[in-house]
Amino acid sequence: MIALGSNQRHPHYGPPPKVLCAALAAMAGEGLTIEAASPIITSAPVGPSRRRYANAAARIATPLDPPALLALLQQIEARFGRIRRGQRWGARTLDLDLILWSGGPWRSKTLTIPHPLFRQRDFVLTPAAKVAPDWRDPHRTCTIRHLHARLTRPRPTPR
Repeated sequence: MIALGSNQRHPHYGPPPKVLCAALAAMAGEGLTIEAASPIITSAPVGPSRRRYANAAARIATPLDPPALLALLQQIEARFGRIRRGQRWGARTLDLDLILWSGGPWRSKTLTIPHPLFRQRDFVLTPAAKVAPDWRDPHRTCTIRHLHARLTRPRPTPR
């Protein structure tokens, strides 16, 4: 599962929602099979950026292993103008994150699957629940739907 995000206009593709549509097309053009893509949502930024994000998720099929897939995703980001330097969580034209992999957990120096923060991010779980609600977190017994419900359920107001 790939999480997509954008909060900067692209000179060719236009505003962030159109950037995400173009990114899905670019992924397909690189041989990734897009099995399902969520609707695009908007979310508040995390970190120093002030612009709202367009977010989506895509369930893909590929013969690539996680490091090769990550390298391909980073190449696509670079083609869209992403520069990986400077401030973390800043504004970006395109962000593609490998969140879950059907092969189970994966850990290397450069990649951890599942993504360490995906359980805490509504902007990841909301789209993910649309394309893979029954996928299970490999470290817990919860499905994506369950994780999303836990994160978004109303909580009592403190007295």
